[in-house]
Amino acid sequence: MAGTCGNAEKEQAVARHLLAEHAAGTPYTTLTGTLAPADMEEAYRAQQAFVAQRREATGAGVAGYKIALTSKAMQDFVGVGHPLLGAIFDDTLHEAPAEISLGAFQRVGVEFELALRLGRDVPAAADPYGAETIMPFVDAVIPAFELVEDRNAVYENFDALSLVADNAWSAGVVLGAPVMDWRGLDLSSLPARLEENAGTESATTGAALGNPLTALAWAANELGRQDRPLLAGMIVMTGSTMKTRFPAAGERYLYEIEGAGAVRLSILP
Repeated sequence: MAGTCGNAEKEQAVARHLLAEHAAGTPYTTLTGTLAPADMEEAYRAQQAFVAQRREATGAGVAGYKIALTSKAMQDFVGVGHPLLGAIFDDTLHEAPAEISLGAFQRVGVEFELALRLGRDVPAAADPYGAETIMPFVDAVIPAFELVEDRNAVYENFDALSLVADNAWSAGVVLGAPVMDWRGLDLSSLPARLEENAGTESATTGAALGNPLTALAWAANELGRQDRPLLAGMIVMTGSTMKTRFPAAGERYLYEIEGAGAVRLSILP
């Protein structure tokens, strides 16, 4: 994508349209007509316009990135063969134990992840990063919830390009305590357990792309291709290990990753 100018006027218009929909509480619909992205590159440029306009309006900076569609089933559902990226804004970060209000969202989903925090800037590389070569850039692992805002989407009526332009539905992150002494852990297979009102569920941290470090490497390569920075202190959400929950008021979640700690979230009306 480097060096591609695209249709800047259209991309700015897409971003204005989406931000206006968010502000008005308009349900999500696929972009159509003159606002429909022509391809994935244009969709990501529209996302960057979305990020820039939101920063200008609110002062919010980019605290990191989320990776969406880490499962093959979801990729097949929306017709892509790869994950998608969205930016995480610093005004949507929460420290655990956290409470969120359903009234602050149209419809919020909760996902269960291992976040990776960067200890130094990740430069664009001539050779693609892999799990081994990206590992030295990580200074902490953090159990986390991702919050997604689907704006009451009809799931049979959306596509990947519109999802990317809408910042991959990024709505926030709840972070547990960072674990600095993590290099003895096998991040591809750490047992993970969710306690919720309905019971418990188990998984492993390899459920998303096989290894959180593989997910981070993919994000670093994609961000480098787009000339977007991946900087020290940023976090990358590496994909949910379990099915997204759409909670009701009164729900409580405890998500624990063996060796990496736990994170708690309560849902208010």
